[in-house]
Amino acid sequence: MATATINPAKGSGEMFIPREHGATAMLLTPFFAAAILLRRVYWPELVALVAVACAFAIKDPLVVIARQRFVWKQEHAETRSAKRSAIIQMLLLAICGITLVLARDWHGFVPLFLAAGVFTVLAVAMNLRNKQRSEWFQVASAIALSATCLLACLSATSSIPDWGWLLWVLCALQAVAGIFVVHARLDARIAARKGQKAQSRNRRAALVCQVCLILAAALFTTLGRFWIASALIVAAVFYLAELRRQSRPASLQMPLKRVGLQALCLSIAYALLVIVDLRHV
Repeated sequence: MATATINPAKGSGEMFIPREHGATAMLLTPFFAAAILLRRVYWPELVALVAVACAFAIKDPLVVIARQRFVWKQEHAETRSAKRSAIIQMLLLAICGITLVLARDWHGFVPLFLAAGVFTVLAVAMNLRNKQRSEWFQVASAIALSATCLLACLSATSSIPDWGWLLWVLCALQAVAGIFVVHARLDARIAARKGQKAQSRNRRAALVCQVCLILAAALFTTLGRFWIASALIVAAVFYLAELRRQSRPASLQMPLKRVGLQALCLSIAYALLVIVDLRHV
């Protein structure tokens, strides 16, 4: 759910592979949901998928390069590998960008490309300041990563249908709600290890998010969008149950990988329910 810190592999001969499984789900789930709703396979979608993957992965080598430039006094072994990875990914991004612009109307891509560039710079800066675990930065990340559904639409048809915008909002809403739940668990784990009472700030924010999900479900129910309402209720119930089990010491010993897999299953189920509704639009 929440993004985790990426620790690039050490050594000049190794590749930089993102390990942010939660962020990867936020990135790819909206894209594939949009691809399903488009009901046809368009070859530029494959180009867009490669661009999305490169734009996501390039942050890691750029962070290493920035640390070498501004933080480290001696050259680190991974810097050379980072430079090589960054060059390769930049070339792929350039090829993908040119291909998309030539294959489809370029006007729609400009704001997305600019936003992706700005957000990459922001992500590198936050990592340099060791603030990549900031809840509000991760909220911004969830909103940005969920926008891949818009790129999928543009690469397929050069336009974004109304359901594309709604899909973005719904995916971002679910992802943001999960971020504070994960941070509440981390707070509880740290507090239990120290024998202290857990901080309540993230837990309160998580509860507020679940109230927002429930209110959104009520709104979509009044609009007759029952599948979307069901998706929002399922997400809220899952997160509320997760918050409740965080009060049990035994639950806090659950491996984070297992927690992440459960959250991934929720994201997939949520997306499928949303797709069922939007396919009728």
